[in-house]
Amino acid sequence: MTAARRVHLEPAYLLHQRDWRDSSRIIEFLTRDHGRVALFARGVRRAGSGYAALLQPFVPLLVSWSGSGDGGALTGAELAGAPVPVAPACLLSGFYMNELVLKLLARVDPHPDVHEAYALSLASLADPTSEQRALRLFEKRLLEALGLGIDYAHGAADGRRVEPDRYYHVDPARGVSGPVEPEAAGACRGADLLALAAEELAQAPGLSTARRLLAAALDAALDGRPIESRRVARAVRNARTAREERGP
Repeated sequence: MTAARRVHLEPAYLLHQRDWRDSSRIIEFLTRDHGRVALFARGVRRAGSGYAALLQPFVPLLVSWSGSGDGGALTGAELAGAPVPVAPACLLSGFYMNELVLKLLARVDPHPDVHEAYALSLASLADPTSEQRALRLFEKRLLEALGLGIDYAHGAADGRRVEPDRYYHVDPARGVSGPVEPEAAGACRGADLLALAAEELAQAPGLSTARRLLAAALDAALDGRPIESRRVARAVRNARTAREERGP
């Protein structure tokens, strides 16, 4: 695929940025039609730059650039619409989504479906009660877009539909097998697998199973690369638990 030399007003979200030289930054974006791109934003750290407040995570943008699709020069940025603020309690989850995209999506590999899934899940992070469902749906849709999704509704070997009242084993590389005994290690209730397949994740048991299965699938896709935001989230939870145990 030949990268476009000039791109105008491409829907995008900022994933990560780092300082470059004295007054510039290198910014990674998730764009709708060009996938993940890294662009040089020259002069954005100078006093009076109009971009400094705009180029932030979780803000829907329209960005323009010139040069190659990866390593081009940012030439413009504006709001794509009114931002839906991420709830403070959900900020780590937003950064987790960003980290997944950075580590799993190849540069200049268009995935409009990932951009759409990201936008939908990000909007859900405005409400902390929707956080876990939003994350599970994003993980599932990201894996599917990368060709790493699992058919949770059917057996991998025989194609038979999963039965809600029976139990199954799920392997990230092979899919669903079974039925197995309920006491078997890692056994998953069929009803929870069907809920994940249908993206009907409103109940706690189904969400817990979905979290475990999708974490295993992501770990396989990451091939041993750690997710830093997971470590930070665990540290925050442990610190909160320790404070609660100490009491007032």
